[in-house]
Amino acid sequence: MKAENKVITLKAELPAYGGFSIGRCNGKIVFIKNSIPGETIEARLEEKGDYYNASTIKILEPSPDRVKPDCKFFGICGGCQLQYISYPRQIVLKEKVLKDSLKRIGKINMQLSESLFDSNPFYYRHRGQFKVSNGKIGFYKKKTTEVVEIDNCLLMIDEINEYLLKAHNILKNRQYAAVIREMHISCKDKVVVLIKVRANHLLKWDKLASELMQEGFHGVFIDSGRRLFKYGRHYITFDLEDLKYTISPMSFFQSHWRLNQKVVRFIRDNLQPFDGKRILDLYSGAGNFSLPIAHEAGEVIAVEENPFAIEDGKRNLQINGIKGYRFILSSIENLNIKESVDILILDPPRSGLTNAAIYKILAMAPKKIAYISCNPATFARDLRKLLAGYELQSIRMIDFFPHTYHIESLAFLRMK
Repeated sequence: MKAENKVITLKAELPAYGGFSIGRCNGKIVFIKNSIPGETIEARLEEKGDYYNASTIKILEPSPDRVKPDCKFFGICGGCQLQYISYPRQIVLKEKVLKDSLKRIGKINMQLSESLFDSNPFYYRHRGQFKVSNGKIGFYKKKTTEVVEIDNCLLMIDEINEYLLKAHNILKNRQYAAVIREMHISCKDKVVVLIKVRANHLLKWDKLASELMQEGFHGVFIDSGRRLFKYGRHYITFDLEDLKYTISPMSFFQSHWRLNQKVVRFIRDNLQPFDGKRILDLYSGAGNFSLPIAHEAGEVIAVEENPFAIEDGKRNLQINGIKGYRFILSSIENLNIKESVDILILDPPRSGLTNAAIYKILAMAPKKIAYISCNPATFARDLRKLLAGYELQSIRMIDFFPHTYHIESLAFLRMK
C-alpha cells in the first residue's frame, strides 16, 4: 500500500510557515495541518514528490496549548488557521518560523528581540475584505473559491460586524447579488465600503450606492473594473499619535490599528534623533510611519506607487498642517533622488525588494534603516543582501494578524 493511502502515527516536531507543523515519514518531511509541535497525531498522507502533506485525523497526545476555537466557522472558513493554539504559544511559534527563515535563507543567526503584539487577539481588524458569490457574503473556504457565509467574524471590530449584517440586507436583492463579487468594509469615525463588481454589468450604480447609504454606510466606492464611482464620504479618519490620519477604501492601511499605533511609536523612538535629518519613506502608503516624525525632521520624502494612497497622504499633510514633507509617485526602481538620505524606512509588499531596489538603497547609503516586512522569506533574503553595507542592530516579530499564519517583522540596521 502506498504511503499516501495510509493512516499513520506522526510526531509534530517543528512549526512551519503557513500554519503547518513538520514531521517525518520514510525519510521525507511531512507538512501537517491542524497540529502543534510536540503533539502525537494520527494523520492521512498525501505524497507531493519529495515531501508529504498530512491531514490530522485524531490527536493522540494533545499539547497543553491546544484550545477550543471560539469561532463557529473555524475549520470551514479559510480566514484563520491558528485559533486552536493558545495565543502565547502562537507568538512563540511565529518567532521560531521567523528565526528559521533568517537562518536558512539569510544566513543570519541572531537572537530575536522582544516581539510586538497586542494583548487581545480578537476584535482588532478595522477593515474586512469580504467575498460575495450567489448572494452569500463571507470568506473563501480553505483552498477554494467557494464562499462560506459569515454573519460575525471574531477578528473584526464590532462595527464591521454590524455593517456586515447590513451588507447581507443589500444582497437579498438578487440583481445586486449577481453583480457584486467583493465588499471591503472599513470603519473608524465613519464607515465606507468598496464594492468590486463583476465585469460587463451595467447596473445603475447610483441606485446601489443610495441603498447602501440608506443602510448607514457613509461612503461608497464602486469599482467597475473600467471606472471608479465615488459617493458620500471618501475616507475614514484615525488618530495617529497627535495627528489625524485619513485613508480611503483604495489605500492599504494596517487594519490592526491598536498595534499599529504601538509599532509607529516604537519605530519613531528607535530612529531618533531627527533634528535636521532627511528621511526617505519607501512604499510609504499615505505616510503611516513617517508622518508622525515629520515635525521633528528636516525633510521627509515619501515614495509610493499607489496614486490613491498619495491622494490620502496629501490630504493628511493639509489636515495636519505638515510642512517639509513631499510625496513622489514612483517605484523605487525609477526613483531619482540626488539628495543624501540620513534615515530610510522600508515597508515593501510580500515580494520584498528587487535587486535594483537593493542596489539603489546601498548607493544612497542612509545611515539608519528601519525595514518592516510581511514575508519572512523575502525579509531574510533582503537582509542578507543589505548586510553588504550594513550591520543589524535588532530583529523582532510583529503580530499584526493574530490567529493567522501571517508574520510581520521589523529590523533596524545601521551603516558599517
